[in-house]
Amino acid sequence: MADTEVRIVLKGRKIIGGRAEGEALTSKMPLMGWGCVNEKLGFVTERNHPLYEIPFKGKVLVFPEPRGSGGFNAYGATRRYNTNPAAFIYRQGFSLTVLAAMIMKVPTITDFDRDPVEVIETGDYVYVNGDEGIVEVVKKKK
Repeated sequence: MADTEVRIVLKGRKIIGGRAEGEALTSKMPLMGWGCVNEKLGFVTERNHPLYEIPFKGKVLVFPEPRGSGGFNAYGATRRYNTNPAAFIYRQGFSLTVLAAMIMKVPTITDFDRDPVEVIETGDYVYVNGDEGIVEVVKKKK
């Protein structure tokens, strides 16, 4: 029996336009910015976080929401070192998630018809159309 590819389309609201694609890196735990991002190497430094020291460069970063205050801008600083994710997909954000995405110049979508954190798993391949607010998910084969 041949493996079949499962594709899921999520519709959301554009924050930052553009297109990107890549492997998903998903966290069910909110992301914290201040002091919890290594901008030069592009990974989360918060101990006990499920993404601790997992590189996010070129990945589609999927998370529920940011946690904390102004430090989320640290994600924006990853662009300076070319360690930034390819796109942001999140359930709920605020002005600093938008600012970080603007600084990184990555497509960003929120307010989905289905919870992206529940649908997209680490390792799925994701096509992000920020202009139209559409995310196409190709589920990883199990």
